Amino acid sequence: MTTQTITPPLERLSLPRRWLAGWGSVLLLLTSTVTSIGAMLLVTLVLVAVALITAGGVGILLLVPLVWLCGVLGHAERHRIIALTGRQVHPPARRAQPLWRRLFFDVHSWRSTAYFALHALWGSFMGWLTLAVLTQALLLLFVPLLGSRLPDSGISVFGWIPVDGVIGLASAWTIALVTLVVMPLVAHGLTSVDVMLARWLLGRDERKVVEHLTARVDTLSESRREAVDSVEAERRRIERDLHDGPQQRMVAIAMTLGMAKEAIDRDPAAAAELVDEAHRSAKEAIVEMRHVARGIVPPILADRGLEAALPALAARAAVPTSVEVHEVGRVDPTTEAIAYFVVSEALTNVAKHSRAEHARVVVTKDEQHVVATVTDDGRGGADPSRGTGLTGLRQRVSAVDGTLEVTSPTGGPTTLTATLPLRPGRSL
Repeated sequence: MTTQTITPPLERLSLPRRWLAGWGSVLLLLTSTVTSIGAMLLVTLVLVAVALITAGGVGILLLVPLVWLCGVLGHAERHRIIALTGRQVHPPARRAQPLWRRLFFDVHSWRSTAYFALHALWGSFMGWLTLAVLTQALLLLFVPLLGSRLPDSGISVFGWIPVDGVIGLASAWTIALVTLVVMPLVAHGLTSVDVMLARWLLGRDERKVVEHLTARVDTLSESRREAVDSVEAERRRIERDLHDGPQQRMVAIAMTLGMAKEAIDRDPAAAAELVDEAHRSAKEAIVEMRHVARGIVPPILADRGLEAALPALAARAAVPTSVEVHEVGRVDPTTEAIAYFVVSEALTNVAKHSRAEHARVVVTKDEQHVVATVTDDGRGGADPSRGTGLTGLRQRVSAVDGTLEVTSPTGGPTTLTATLPLRPGRSL
């Protein structure tokens, strides 16, 4: 049964809820008055450190911790934007890299430094502008409470726009009220710039994400086509082998037994010979059925897993083979079947082409993968582009997002390594 998860459509906020949420954007702009000052100081120190590098290189001792600090504060800034605007900024991708690279060439830290350089300008301008407009609007709303205590010369808005008389004061009060009403909606639009900068410089590189997803779709499409081709080729092989081998032999056995049945009364000796012939044909049919079943999961694999199935496979191999299965245990049936098929086909190729005297199979498992390695001491020179054996293996492995590596220099040895990803929650 296939379980399909359906993501509900994003809820569109009503105007009142959008207005309330917009006050978070107002708060973001107001707090930018503080963060922009810190950003300006931090960027200035970075520029000074860069300038000092040319003066004997002493600036590197200051630059490294400053850029690292920009990276740390970049994560904090991303969380501030998410908390106050409610809009998502995906974290940057984490990569395993050595310490020296994290200190000197960490992409996120340098991108955070660039963000703070822009934030020092944009955040400072919009933050102080928002603070001035909000302060002035609140002051105008309280003007009617002053009554007769208003100065005879009136008041001034922003210190340079004079307002006098009842009509002027009423108009200023109305404008202040409208400003407070629309400010959350305007702030929501203005903070789109902050969100855009954060997504561009503090979050995940969307361009690389799109490129990765595009490549992933192409890989999955190719793997799906190869898997379909592999299954169809296997079906045709089984159908052809059954028709050409066991089916014809079973017909012959039935005819031989029929003649033996007719001759059993009048010529018992001839009937016994016919029965012996049918017996030999039946044993040969069993052998042919085993060849046809090559690549189909054997019962020992389904019952006891790779640790029991691979030694049994090696015991039947034409080339003496040693097997080491290091605490693999039971994994999902698909991974077990593909690992078994890879080892089986690799040992068949060793017997056919390598002229090897010995082969070695090693299977290991970590938290994410099962790795099957087949090595022989043969003549080498295996080329996946020549012949269908290795191509079929690669198709099967790639169908589950695995990888197949073949190292086979002329003169040997040949090493085939299949890495199969584990499926979470599907181990037996």
